[in-house]
Amino acid sequence: MGRTKNEEFTIKDNKIAQYAKALAHPARIAILQLLLKRSTCACGDIVDEIPLSQSTVSQHLRELKDSGLIKGEIEGAKVCYCIDEIEFEKAKGYLLNLLSIPIGKKKCC
Repeated sequence: MGRTKNEEFTIKDNKIAQYAKALAHPARIAILQLLLKRSTCACGDIVDEIPLSQSTVSQHLRELKDSGLIKGEIEGAKVCYCIDEIEFEKAKGYLLNLLSIPIGKKKCC
């Protein structure tokens, strides 16, 4: 059986790509900023803070959760979300490392 394209790259490279995908929408950035400011989990009030429909916010929350940057817990009839501190710190480290690589000195164009 053939290998997938993701298998050609390191686990770290794939994680950076997963974080970048999760960060690639302004609504998800807004949700992360909202959750980072809170000391408790946010439930339905995320929809009150983000100017998008409930279903659209839910899709963005799912993308953030799939990336590992946030986690959600069911409390009664609602799901409460908060930053996954361990994964968020890992993402920060990976992204800072990538962005701190010096640009090569070659002339281009």
